[in-house]
Amino acid sequence: MKRLENKIVAITGAGGGIGRVAADIFAKEGATVCILELKADAADKAAAEITAAGGKAFAYPVDISDCEAVKAVFEQIDADHGGLDVLYNNASVFLGGRDAGVAELEPTIFDRVMKINLYGTFYCSKFAIPLMKKRGGGSIINTGSSAAVTGVPGCDAYTATKGGTLAMTRSMAVEYGTFNIRTNIICPAAIQTPMVAESNLDDPNFSDKFFRARITPLHRWGTPEEIAKTALFLASDDGAYINGAVIVADGGITINGNVNPAGL
Repeated sequence: MKRLENKIVAITGAGGGIGRVAADIFAKEGATVCILELKADAADKAAAEITAAGGKAFAYPVDISDCEAVKAVFEQIDADHGGLDVLYNNASVFLGGRDAGVAELEPTIFDRVMKINLYGTFYCSKFAIPLMKKRGGGSIINTGSSAAVTGVPGCDAYTATKGGTLAMTRSMAVEYGTFNIRTNIICPAAIQTPMVAESNLDDPNFSDKFFRARITPLHRWGTPEEIAKTALFLASDDGAYINGAVIVADGGITINGNVNPAGL
């Protein structure tokens, strides 16, 4: 039997990056995947490609920073599928070149990052939990960062959102564990995704060779597949006794004693 057979899964930011890879992997494991994505064309494309490959996927375009829009989407998911088993709060934004230290940070940038990364996770979780209760439980997988567990200069808005998400994850794990709803968080770093490529890697002061040799003990970048497979474990019954866990998937960066470049 496939690991997510007959499970209804919602993945935010599933039109690209880690979310898109996770959608493929989850569908191959038998899940019905709800593609929550800001860009309608990307959502439609992902759903069509998964369906063409023999999986089950449906597009739900939504701006996760809009509470009423998120509420409406989860009401539609409930109507279409009769509840929800897994929520993967994958969507995040890092505004490289605009995020900064607190003293230099523009309030509008702080608000923007907060609305997507923290409020988006809150909104989706808020409306997913009742759908999980009606199905006897579920799994919520939040997305943190190495920035949530160590000091990273130059991206204080991003760091605040990820630290907030980590703390909220722990509270949710305690509050909703009694309903058989598990909440965990994956904290990646240095993953080769479009968000990282568009952040600060074009900085002339950034050295990929130095980064791989001195910052990452594994001497390489991580892949979206590696993070998606971690999420699969948490989504499946293989992780049935995992609740409130902080899984740092960063190749050892946060224990290496070196300050990693902002946004990674």
